[in-house]
Amino acid sequence: MDPHTPNVPRMYDYLLGGKDNYAADREAADEVIRHAPDTPFLARENRAFLRRAVRFLAESGIRQFIDIGSGLPTQGNVHEIAHQVAPEAHVVYVDREPVVLAHGRALLASTPEVTVIQGDARRPGDILDDAELNRLIDFDQPVAVLMLAVLHFIGDEDDPPGIVARFRDAMAPGSHLVVSHVTGDFDADSRVRDAGAVYEKATYQITLRSRADVTRLFDGFEFVDPGLTTLSMWRPDLGTTIPPRADRQWCYAGVGRRAEQGS
Repeated sequence: MDPHTPNVPRMYDYLLGGKDNYAADREAADEVIRHAPDTPFLARENRAFLRRAVRFLAESGIRQFIDIGSGLPTQGNVHEIAHQVAPEAHVVYVDREPVVLAHGRALLASTPEVTVIQGDARRPGDILDDAELNRLIDFDQPVAVLMLAVLHFIGDEDDPPGIVARFRDAMAPGSHLVVSHVTGDFDADSRVRDAGAVYEKATYQITLRSRADVTRLFDGFEFVDPGLTTLSMWRPDLGTTIPPRADRQWCYAGVGRRAEQGS
């Protein structure tokens, strides 16, 4: 664990108002904010999308969740949301960062329905074969795979659509995929690209992708209404005030359902 190199999970923790970060993380995140001042707001909107999506899935009958690239524990974690609807739901958090494992295992020690494992999203086979994951997850039953703010940290050379397809092929019909992904589609003034360049010095770099590119990640899935939207536009809670230009936020969000066999 290098406190001198900006670490993406710790930067995200800082953007959410957390305390599990170092000076290098804060300095890098502040530089991102200088280029794109709405970054903390969108980080919070990403967590809000997570909460709405998990609640929707739990209410739809999903009882198994795999959160890939889960990041440091914060308020409104997947198991907390799912257990409000279904206390028996099983949740597996996956992250490659040792600091995430240390925090997660301490937090979840007394919650047998939930675990955290070390895994790299670029190696889906290792995740799917993990014994601890398979102790809690039955792939013969529907499962939700969550990849929020993860795939834009995976370069084209590692084939993100192929990574998603590997998980899709392991998922039973009726399973769901949840994705949020940074885009440059609305970046007329290059602020998102300039902010993304800050990550060149961090543990992972950002690849901006278009709507067509993000849609391709959902091959083999049928979009749940309202389809691929921006964060604030995906099933906002009743009474929520939609922020200005919410349809042009620089992060897409969507939930897809694994098609039934033969459909």
